[in-house]
Amino acid sequence: MFSNACFTLGKLLYICAVAKNFKHRSITFYKNYFQDFFSKQNKKVQTKIVWTLTLIEDLPKVPETYLKHIENTDALYEIRVQLGNDIFRIFCFFDKGKLVVLANGFQKKTQKTPKKEIEAALKIKGEYENEK
Repeated sequence: MFSNACFTLGKLLYICAVAKNFKHRSITFYKNYFQDFFSKQNKKVQTKIVWTLTLIEDLPKVPETYLKHIENTDALYEIRVQLGNDIFRIFCFFDKGKLVVLANGFQKKTQKTPKKEIEAALKIKGEYENEK
């Protein structure tokens, strides 16, 4: 569960126990929205999505390259996945700060995120909040 890390400061040697697999956030799925999207992707895309989700769980501060707030929305975010020229977006939102709830996803084909995709994600978010 712990690994040892050592460093020196002056003549002193410090030995620290560092927790392995510490997660800054946990990710959960709401209904089958994400799973339906994920299962339709090829193995390379699925691997990149899993890599991105792991990064979001592990990093204390996630760069906007991977997780970005969608302007003019009530706390809706998009997880950004790129594999070559293919761009994918997975909508999510936070519940209690550290829980990322995954909603729907899509392959992006235009510069702007389509309004109908944002509206669908906001509807799913509302559904989630009403069921809590």
